[in-house]
Amino acid sequence: MTNFKWLTCAGILCCLIWNGCAQQGGSDCIKANAKSCGECIQAGPNCGWCKKTDFLQEGEPTSARCDDLAALKSKGCPMEDIENPRGSKQVLENREVTNRKKGAAEKLKPEAITQIQPQKLSLHLRVGEPQTFSLKFKRAEDYPIDLYYLMDLSYSMKDDLENVKSLGTALMLEMEKITSDFRIGFGSFVEKTVMPYISTTPAKLRNPCTGDQNCTSPFSYKNVLSLTSEGNKFNELVGKQHISGNLDSPEGGFDAIMQVAVCGEQIGWRNVTRLLVFSTDAGFHFAGDGKLGGIVLPNDGKCHLENNVYTMSHYYDYPSIAHLVQKLSENNIQTIFAVTEEFQAVYKELKNLIPKSAVGTLSSNSSNVIQLIIDAYNSLSSEVILENTKLPKGVTISYKSFCKNGVNDTQEDGRKCSNISIGDEVRFEINITANECPKKEQNETIKIKPLGFTEEVEINLQFICECQCQSEGEPNSPACHAGNGTFECGACRCNEGRIGRLCECSTDEVNSEDMDAYCRRENSTEICSNNGECICGQCVCKKRENTNEVYSGKYCECDNFNCDRSNGLICGGNGICKCRVCECFPNFTGSACDCSLDTTPCMASNGQICNGRGTCECGTCNCTDPKFQGPTCEMCQTCLGVCAEHKDCVQCRAFDKGEKKETCSQECMHFNMTRVESRDKLPQPGQPDPLSHCKEKDVDDCWFYFTYSVNSNGEANVHVVETPECPSGPDIIPIVAGVVAGIVLIGLALLLIWKLLMIIHDRREFAKFEKEKMNAKWDTGENPIYKSAVTTVVNPKYEGK
Repeated sequence: MTNFKWLTCAGILCCLIWNGCAQQGGSDCIKANAKSCGECIQAGPNCGWCKKTDFLQEGEPTSARCDDLAALKSKGCPMEDIENPRGSKQVLENREVTNRKKGAAEKLKPEAITQIQPQKLSLHLRVGEPQTFSLKFKRAEDYPIDLYYLMDLSYSMKDDLENVKSLGTALMLEMEKITSDFRIGFGSFVEKTVMPYISTTPAKLRNPCTGDQNCTSPFSYKNVLSLTSEGNKFNELVGKQHISGNLDSPEGGFDAIMQVAVCGEQIGWRNVTRLLVFSTDAGFHFAGDGKLGGIVLPNDGKCHLENNVYTMSHYYDYPSIAHLVQKLSENNIQTIFAVTEEFQAVYKELKNLIPKSAVGTLSSNSSNVIQLIIDAYNSLSSEVILENTKLPKGVTISYKSFCKNGVNDTQEDGRKCSNISIGDEVRFEINITANECPKKEQNETIKIKPLGFTEEVEINLQFICECQCQSEGEPNSPACHAGNGTFECGACRCNEGRIGRLCECSTDEVNSEDMDAYCRRENSTEICSNNGECICGQCVCKKRENTNEVYSGKYCECDNFNCDRSNGLICGGNGICKCRVCECFPNFTGSACDCSLDTTPCMASNGQICNGRGTCECGTCNCTDPKFQGPTCEMCQTCLGVCAEHKDCVQCRAFDKGEKKETCSQECMHFNMTRVESRDKLPQPGQPDPLSHCKEKDVDDCWFYFTYSVNSNGEANVHVVETPECPSGPDIIPIVAGVVAGIVLIGLALLLIWKLLMIIHDRREFAKFEKEKMNAKWDTGENPIYKSAVTTVVNPKYEGK
């Protein structure tokens, strides 16, 4: 029973928390102040519109129909009356990617080969709700290739031209290892044919080279050979080419690249892999450099080939890098820059600006050009990068890649996969989100394609900006005050010049004093209780900054935030505030729902409420006996304990001794007594009856043990151990022996200490003697107190004769 109550409380608490979260999530819907279902669903993906006719309470504005789905349901709106259109996706074209082996008998046209899936789909987008789809890409084997070789024919490339003359057949043989459908073309460029890029003297225009060198006239760009599968024809036409010359070091290669990109018909590009090899040993001119020659018109990005020669080089400036990037991308052309070592750094920087391009180091005479092309092609084709066309306003797109070996990426890296071999399949997850509806509500189309490939995914975007119920609206409906509005989605959308929930007023009547009288309570001068505005004789209540706080009522006299509080919470968190009065949840009462009817906190350990000494009020024991206190009236500071209270009676009845021995039969017969053999046989905690374990001393200083309990019938029961525990007397012999042994040991210890001190003293004295002996000044071989016994007397008269 107790567990069930706790589970009930926990469930109520969870509902409160969830409801609070839902209201917070719905705040965006309320803040939108939506006047129609269409405005509501554009406020956020979780917003719904209740079209139930009688959904609104008095004083609530039409915008109150727009809220979080859970909030609408909690306010009594059935799910079938909630407009909540969801986005969707529909695949319109979904051909499987091509599985084709090189050398297969089946020969497919390029347009029949599929490397990307799906090819076309339609997305229905609701504001804020992303739509996700998967895009699959697989490199087809034996895929056709068109390669156009664009060469600098200025004088410094003279030795390179000799090696390129045999490039056609040699490159054909190498490319047969990759594809069976290969075509090659050739074009050349020098420079704009105006000063100061070339010399415009008649002689230099005929032969720009010095000395006896025979050079062709300078030109900007010339398409020598359109794309062909005949390698011998390439060799033949290239063999007829001659070197030309110019004055400055940078060349006009950007003009040539632009024409190759935009003149698809003249070049002969197919919808296959398109490679442009740009071979030079010099830098390049770009937009703005044309001013040196008096050319100020920006490049128009259009084809100007006449008889395969670019004729507008003197009229249009060089293209900018960004312009080239745009045109190369539009025409799916992958560029390979074959340049000498000297200009590697420049073209590597250019490569970083041009997607799907590569740079290779060209030898001084172009002898390594075939291997350079093969390596660059393998590098370009091993990487797939997705790009999309310009997105409509308010639409965003994100990519997530699923590449080989479990490599996944997001953000910008989510657009590409690297190290892809022929036959490898990779996948991309694409999210498209509309953050606002287009003003004209028209459908839009975007395209996604891998850079350098002609295949693409076409995506039709259809925006969900209106509700289904709006199309079912009734114009000039009788429900809108005799046809003054359109009744749609459960509410009136007023005609111009009409206002009010039912369009019952004209805008001219809004400020009429007669209307205000309908917005005042009886005997009150306040319009809408100062909590709203009187519009068309009806109160429209104010909205508060906190969207969870709402005014309501005919005169905006009610709210859900001015109820009594407990612990800082409205209605103590145990009820709902309705019109400033708390409606408590089950098991709670009081003006602030702070009084719990649950008696679990009052339950004592003996199973009784407040130990039978009080009443449980609001989850707290109110002890009826003032000497008892505590959470369950279990403590009594002035009372003897149960053990001390019954000690003498147990002692006299069990052992026939103690202070009440003489009056035992009169004073100590109020309990039933049972003797047990040992303490282990005493009743243990856990039985239904409240139980106290006691340990007391008798008159002989012996310990005796008993338990005291009261059963449900009020009968007291005592269980007592029949044999008290008495302490034994002291053992004299060990005590005496210990004392004697201690004295002896202490004496021996004192002797040892004295002996040790004497030894230390003697050693110090001996050391002192040795030191004095060493410091003595007399000869140790003579006795200092010895005197000779011989006395010598000299005769003064003796003359030695």
